[in-house]
Amino acid sequence: MKVVTPSLLRLALLSTLTLVSSRALAQSTPAATQQLQLSAFVAGTGTLTDLSGGKNLGITAGLDITVLHFRAFRPAAEIRGTYPVDGGNISSQKNFLVGPKMEYPIGRLHPYADFLIGRGGIDYLRGGYIFGNIKYLSSNTLVYSPGVGLDYNLTHNLAVKVDFQYQHWDTPAVQSGSISPKAFTLGGVYVFDFNPRHRHSQ
Repeated sequence: MKVVTPSLLRLALLSTLTLVSSRALAQSTPAATQQLQLSAFVAGTGTLTDLSGGKNLGITAGLDITVLHFRAFRPAAEIRGTYPVDGGNISSQKNFLVGPKMEYPIGRLHPYADFLIGRGGIDYLRGGYIFGNIKYLSSNTLVYSPGVGLDYNLTHNLAVKVDFQYQHWDTPAVQSGSISPKAFTLGGVYVFDFNPRHRHSQ
């Protein structure tokens, strides 16, 4: 018959307590949650160029990095660019914008407002745009673009985007020196999930 010494009993007891306490700690620790969310969108954009009634049809693509740990409002940073595929017959406008965005999720609905700033380029079509005695072929400018929009979640990873931007462009081709294009965007959003255990509001 094997005799169990006190030292062996103490060792066994210590090992058991360590194992139980480590399991209890693991069960009491909440699953890690995703603090930042990355999403990408691609959309079609119709723009009223505010230059002689011109219109553009373009493609808009962008990325959002959103902070998730606030209960109501979710601040984000956005980067987007729009490139015209059909510039009409007056002017063709392209831009690259970045700026802050604030989202207020309500279930599947994610309304937001943003204020984007960047660079824009105008190509004047049909051989150039004549103002006064000068023919303008192209111009570049700083663009200010406040806007509002809505993302509607279809699934955990997919959403539909509706977006409106009211923009300010400077141009030497008009008497006022500036134009205010209005961009209407409709497209899709893909949300990247780096933590499968986390589920943001649908």
